[in-house]
Amino acid sequence: MSIPLILASQSKPRRDVLYAAGVCPTIRVSHVDEPAALETAAAKAGVAVDDLTVEQRVMILAEAKAQAVHRAYRNVADTAAAATGNRVIAYPLRATEVEAEDAAAAESADAASSSSSIDYSSDRIATTRDFSGITMPTVTEPISNIIALQPGLTRSTVGPLIVGCDSMFLMDGECYGKPHSAEVARERLCKMRGNSGELWTGHCIIDFASGRVARGASRATVHFGDFSDKDIERYIATREPLEVAGSFTLEGFGGAFIDGIEGDPHGIIGISLPLLRKLAAELGVEWTDLWNVQRGEIAPESADAAGIAMAGKDNLPPVENVHQPGDGWVDCACGRKHWGTNGASGILLARRDATTGKVTHVVMQHRAAWSAEGGTWGIPGGATADGESPIEGALRESYEEANITPEDIEVVGSYREDHGNWAYTTVFAFEKPGHRVEPKANDDESMEICWVPIADVPNRKLLTAMKTDWPRFAARLNELAEESNCR
Repeated sequence: MSIPLILASQSKPRRDVLYAAGVCPTIRVSHVDEPAALETAAAKAGVAVDDLTVEQRVMILAEAKAQAVHRAYRNVADTAAAATGNRVIAYPLRATEVEAEDAAAAESADAASSSSSIDYSSDRIATTRDFSGITMPTVTEPISNIIALQPGLTRSTVGPLIVGCDSMFLMDGECYGKPHSAEVARERLCKMRGNSGELWTGHCIIDFASGRVARGASRATVHFGDFSDKDIERYIATREPLEVAGSFTLEGFGGAFIDGIEGDPHGIIGISLPLLRKLAAELGVEWTDLWNVQRGEIAPESADAAGIAMAGKDNLPPVENVHQPGDGWVDCACGRKHWGTNGASGILLARRDATTGKVTHVVMQHRAAWSAEGGTWGIPGGATADGESPIEGALRESYEEANITPEDIEVVGSYREDHGNWAYTTVFAFEKPGHRVEPKANDDESMEICWVPIADVPNRKLLTAMKTDWPRFAARLNELAEESNCR
């Protein structure tokens, strides 16, 4: 298996450069306050921000982004490693007994059986599973055994590699970042025509397993053509130059206005492949160990990345959605298709009464219209990425989607529905004593994220799998709360 690479950036050009070079990264936005990071570094050095060179600035910001994502993954790994309780594994495909005590149970079992012959050419393939009415064989084991034996962040000996980058353009002694507005972009582009400048890109790689860091910066001189005022206005109208360093791109509309380049062209796009290769080597990683894309393989479209390939043109996901390692359909042994080439997982987070210790609320996700069974309620989660365990994947996904901060919760058990070549893991968790989680929708995968009173959960329009599992999950949460009160 290749060594996973985590890109601390949502830059599509950076991601595309990596993908074309055989590396599909996991995207994790750093959310670094860039002005604050520069001010802190300048104060530490005893100088003003304006006194920092362009190389110093891009290196400071590249490392700040990589370190922020490293801390986030460290929190995930630490919370997963501290998990307690048991893991229950259910094997629905091994079931031999169908509960049919009344007509409703029999009808539910028939529906589950008939779902295996669904016509994928005409029906939505994202409907989740329903094993109500089926008695499933189960195995119970300490969750600590799995953490000790299962591959993931907590047991990694090398990687994942976390990459942070930042770019700035230097011209006539002035540093240019992203203009953000048409007015600023227009002023810069007028100065740039017929002129030359330097594009600097800072790079920082952190090996998660060892904590070792490698740093470097790329530089390239860019020579611009003598483009017209009309060219500038039409270029600004594309909005391309507003959110890129220096107000220009090489790989987009702006490429036609660049007459020549001296240096690494990938650095101008925002990530230098030769420099990354050298920095990875400093950490003892061969560049080819990062390859996880077949030669010539085209990056999947966002609709596929969202897991709703047949949702219809009116329910397409946001264009910002990108394919991540672990995304993809699995032809399951149950006869259906499921999302997540490594399986999938989610967090069922509960809040307890401070006095009685009883469960009062759980965090629920009102799913976006374009997602699988859009408009229903479930728990935040998603596909398990390469290099992480189901618990780690659930913790990462629940933060990215619902702002469930792993450092504020404790994992107290899990339930794994195992189909053989695919599985879904529900991770049970409580807020730590004295901690409070403030859930919110961190991305476009949710209409709403909120605490729902436990008695109100069955009244919501639930995701099919959640509706099936909720009775046993509610009972399990109450049992876990009682066990916690006895400790």
